[in-house]
Amino acid sequence: MDIMHVMVTPLVLMGVMGGVFGVLLAIASIVFRVHQDERIGLIRAALPGANCGGCGYPGCDGYASGVVNDGASVNKCNVGGAPVAQRIAEIMGVEAGASVPMRTFLKCKGTCEAAPRKLIYDGVQDCKSASVIPGGSPNSCPFGCIGLGTCVSVCVFGALSIGDDGLPKVDLSKCVGCGTCVANCPKGVLTLIPRTADVVVACNSHWKGPMVKSVCSAGCIGCTLCAKKCPKQAIEIVNDLAVIDQSKCVKCGICAKVCPAKVISMGEKCAVVEKSA
Repeated sequence: MDIMHVMVTPLVLMGVMGGVFGVLLAIASIVFRVHQDERIGLIRAALPGANCGGCGYPGCDGYASGVVNDGASVNKCNVGGAPVAQRIAEIMGVEAGASVPMRTFLKCKGTCEAAPRKLIYDGVQDCKSASVIPGGSPNSCPFGCIGLGTCVSVCVFGALSIGDDGLPKVDLSKCVGCGTCVANCPKGVLTLIPRTADVVVACNSHWKGPMVKSVCSAGCIGCTLCAKKCPKQAIEIVNDLAVIDQSKCVKCGICAKVCPAKVISMGEKCAVVEKSA
């Protein structure tokens, strides 16, 4: 009898304590429950679910919460574009504002031929890893594309690939302008530009002309000819690099015509002027 008493009593006590704690936890879950704004769920349902992080938030859940709780802009989802922005605006009771379709652009023409490699890199085949070696790159130009494909690995849409020339190629039919590749490029050679932008400067170097030419035959030398000849003052030289104001550019093609380095890329719709202005 004593043995049964010794065995049963602890079991009974444990059962009673478990029941009490269970009741307390149930009460606590009700009292301390965090009520989520129903708009978060509605916005989450409206988002495409890519979880690319291009909006600056950790996935679609983070962005939905950011819109409601942090006042984030309703048109940050480049994947969903204008239709998603409009739906989120309706949920929030605000104006959607302008939503400009974007695309990824490579600010570098430093192919293996134009910018010879200064050393053989045999480390982790990742641009971020290679960017921490002395000099910031295994390539001659420290501003140029390293070419190890970090951008390719992070693109969930399969819009990027490394070409035979060692540079990333963007498949515009797949690129949604989410910006994930831009955020993960350690050299900043990838950028987002409007899909309608046809006149772009394909260089990222901020060195003076002679230094640029010593490491790359396809780099901007900051000669200012493009800025001087532009009839709309759409180009300025910033830190020895030509920068185009897309809001002013009329795609006349004069800048590309006079550029001695041929670093200004033109779209098919641009009218290249044969005589300089």
